[in-house]
Amino acid sequence: MMRIACCQMNSRDQRAENLTTARALLERAAQLGADLAVLPEDVGYLWSEDAPWPAPEPVDGELGTFFSQAAASLGMWVLVGSFRETGPTDGRAYNTSLLFDRVGKLVDRYRKIHLFDVEIPGGVSARESARHAPGDRPVVVDVEGVGVGLSICYDLRFPELYRALLDAGAQVLMVPAAFRTHTGKDHWEVLLRARAIENQCYVAAAGQIGHAGSINSYGRSMIVDPWGLVLSQAPDTTGVVIADIDSERLAAIRAQLPSVANRRLPLALP
Repeated sequence: MMRIACCQMNSRDQRAENLTTARALLERAAQLGADLAVLPEDVGYLWSEDAPWPAPEPVDGELGTFFSQAAASLGMWVLVGSFRETGPTDGRAYNTSLLFDRVGKLVDRYRKIHLFDVEIPGGVSARESARHAPGDRPVVVDVEGVGVGLSICYDLRFPELYRALLDAGAQVLMVPAAFRTHTGKDHWEVLLRARAIENQCYVAAAGQIGHAGSINSYGRSMIVDPWGLVLSQAPDTTGVVIADIDSERLAAIRAQLPSVANRRLPLALP
């Protein structure tokens, strides 16, 4: 049994305030007995698409050090949903998650593979690739005997990534996000439950909530079980939701409805 906490935030353009809020939410997660706490995408800074953003930094920079120390002092695994990691020489950053263990050691990082380049008339307009370079490596980490697969926000729309995580041993799928309200109200829960059902995995999704300049995030952070049941969901405010990851229930679902085992690949098209 593992207890996971999803921390829902309203990060804005004041980094010190964002980090103070994140630390308070991690402390609350620890008080609730969490073994692993997940923070949202863009935890340290979130603002308008066309505004200047802070310079990228290495994984052992100020932000990484802050959360490493938080994980160590709380004795809890911490997934930093994402920050702007120093990227390639073209000036773009990586949108990167960092996973720290109970002693504050950086166990692995995941660089967001699918970048949010979208133009919806009358709705969302964004070009994430203008600021960020894509990652190219799916990541699954053994967290005290539980396979934890990493992803970020827009990745949620690409089921082939989650199949790759499943095939690499994932039992829990992490989705830190700043999902937009325009699409979130119709797609967020549906997609999270679909990824849980089709891969027979738990899904833990920690989101941003509310306005940050021109960006409006949906929130509704939640934890979904492998049957697609929502175990815990955040209301429309900053806070923490928790649920227990039960490996025995996961194994029972995979045995009773063996859709993963019944896959027939590759499929040849005519």
